[in-house]
Amino acid sequence: MDSAEYERKIAARFAAFDQDGNGYIDREDFSAAARAVLAEFGTTARSEKGQAVFAGAEAFWQGMAGIADVDGDQRVTREEFVTGAAKRLRDNPHRFAEIARPFLHAVLAAAGGDGAGTPPEAAARVLHVLGTPAELAGQVAAGLDTDGDGLIAEDDVLAAFAAYCGVEAPDA
Repeated sequence: MDSAEYERKIAARFAAFDQDGNGYIDREDFSAAARAVLAEFGTTARSEKGQAVFAGAEAFWQGMAGIADVDGDQRVTREEFVTGAAKRLRDNPHRFAEIARPFLHAVLAAAGGDGAGTPPEAAARVLHVLGTPAELAGQVAAGLDTDGDGLIAEDDVLAAFAAYCGVEAPDA
């Protein structure tokens, strides 16, 4: 991958996290993502599932800030993301899984997933509400059903999200 292609990829990943488009990633971006998912599935913030999504979003934010917010201003700039988060997470896939799994687990539960998995249609709705174009969200979600049983396993979602962020998923 040449440097221009890498820059485009990182810019897209940064933009996906920067939910409000203000040029940095902060706690509000993670809260906005949590609210969007809950609204999509008609789940209240005060419900058990709603609280789990917000707690997962906060854990994800804290993990991201902990590895990337170099100057401690409680926001991650594009430069901090490129030099901090992307590199550190790539160097330590287990850390990525540690900070992302609580959010992913809670989001999949809010989307109707259970211990066996989440229907691809629900996963497509999550992807779409988080900014993926609808036609692409459906294709991506369908591809996550690796065994063709009509359900997407949490580990498959984690591996796909890790790959999207440029991180190799840790061995289960």
